[in-house]
Amino acid sequence: MRNFLNKTILITGASSGIGEGLATSLAAHGANLILLARSTDKLDALKQSLENNYSIHCDVYSVDLANRKARTDTFKKIYQQYPTIDALINNAGFGIFDSIEEAKISDIEQMFQVNVLSLVESIQQLLPSLSAAKKGHIINIASFAGKIATPKSSIYGATKHAVLGFSNALRLEIEQQDLYVTTVNLGPVKTNFFQTADPSGNYQKNVERYMLYPNDVVDAIVHALFKRKREINLPKWMEIGSRLYHLFPVMTERLLKKQFNKK
Repeated sequence: MRNFLNKTILITGASSGIGEGLATSLAAHGANLILLARSTDKLDALKQSLENNYSIHCDVYSVDLANRKARTDTFKKIYQQYPTIDALINNAGFGIFDSIEEAKISDIEQMFQVNVLSLVESIQQLLPSLSAAKKGHIINIASFAGKIATPKSSIYGATKHAVLGFSNALRLEIEQQDLYVTTVNLGPVKTNFFQTADPSGNYQKNVERYMLYPNDVVDAIVHALFKRKREINLPKWMEIGSRLYHLFPVMTERLLKKQFNKK
């Protein structure tokens, strides 16, 4: 087991799914944690559980990352309290699968606020703390939706495409500060993400046999922490598909039209 003793790691979207799994795994590895999510009750319960089961310190911040003032105030407070942060894992995000005719402007704006703008602001506000760490690490959870365009995910895909573009430029900007930047591109994962993205459950049924388990994602991220790794792509076969898509987009869209229309 890798030892993250005396490392301080911040995780957004930490109250459930991949974020909660990361918090538990990293606490077991000895890391001190800063956890952000909307649910105060879930965060408090998680904090108590982690501190009781592992010899770590855990701070929690209840914040709606779609609210610009609330997140700005929270990031400033964290920066003041933590002059050094060893890793930032931007896990918070959500999607709504709608055609562009059905999409609500309020949903579009909220997806960009949470998936893109809060991610960018967290890095901008906390970069001095990350720079103070020796070989600090920024991990941004993106998606294969940012690499492969599919119907009914034009807005969600656009937010994840923005995360990929931002992360790739950021990597070049801060490489002299001895900071690593890794993007995590995922296919569908068995989490409560689909309660919002796919309330009907139709898409989940269509892709159930392809879905990842959260623990597989958690293990891959923990294994990559504090190592120079450009991307984590899961599942591997989807990475191959994305490469083919970029080389032969028209042919791929024709061949996989049925699969692309599963939402």
